[in-house]
Amino acid sequence: MGDLQYPPLGGEPDTTNSPFAVVIPIPYERTTTYRKGTAKGPAALLAASTQVELYDEEMRLAPLARGVATLEPVVCEDMPDVLAGQLEALCLPHYHEGRLVVGLGGEHSVSLGPIRAAADVHGPIGILQIDAHPDLRNEYEGTHYGHGCVMRRVLDLTTVTALVGVGLRAVSEDDHAVITADDRVKPFYAYELAARPRKEWIRAVIEELPDTVYISFDLDGFDPSVVPGTGTPEPGGLGWWDALALLRGVFAERKVVGFDVVELLPEPPSCVSDFAAARLVFKMLAYSEAAR
Repeated sequence: MGDLQYPPLGGEPDTTNSPFAVVIPIPYERTTTYRKGTAKGPAALLAASTQVELYDEEMRLAPLARGVATLEPVVCEDMPDVLAGQLEALCLPHYHEGRLVVGLGGEHSVSLGPIRAAADVHGPIGILQIDAHPDLRNEYEGTHYGHGCVMRRVLDLTTVTALVGVGLRAVSEDDHAVITADDRVKPFYAYELAARPRKEWIRAVIEELPDTVYISFDLDGFDPSVVPGTGTPEPGGLGWWDALALLRGVFAERKVVGFDVVELLPEPPSCVSDFAAARLVFKMLAYSEAAR
């Protein structure tokens, strides 16, 4: 990782000394099983973010104006359970200070630590998971904490009262067994969304979420036409405007205390996926700022 550069989000260092949000790059990849390279995702996203316009025309505000601090990358060579403990400890004081915590992955296993900290400080909470995969296996490839198990470990937290998965379309038998056994899990399958009006299914998703929410956005939740650069680009995912309409509604109607964007796999010389991921982070910051 020594050759990677991590500029501040938007190319703008925080000068407020009291940011409303902190961005944590997490260049971690230990348990991926198909295409490799998500460890380079945070650096690629931040590099692309320096070219994103700093004004949001939809919300009519500058998302970084009230202070967004980009922290040093969290580098871990151990298994994801160790990383989860490190990230939990790092995130806790920021949640206690009332800051929005933004994680940039890396593989999806990086979400567990920030979610644990959010649940500890702000629980009970719900998780909005935008993803092609439920990630509910109890064990996969020899670990209980890998990218295919992350939401199963989230369900171990008693302060998580709802796990709402949107865009699901690659479901294992193990995933299905958990979905049917745990009534906290609310799946919104991609094939169902394709047959329903957008406003209708977004309303249904929001109604399944409690007042306080953490959002975990795996970029393979998008259709590959939006973000081809991810480890498992499953066809039939969310379109750009579908995802933004959902996010805008959730931020407007629920208290979002943290979010992550994970599984970016840079594909140089193309920067399409990197820029889309950076733009997504800016949009969520804009929706958060507008809700405040």
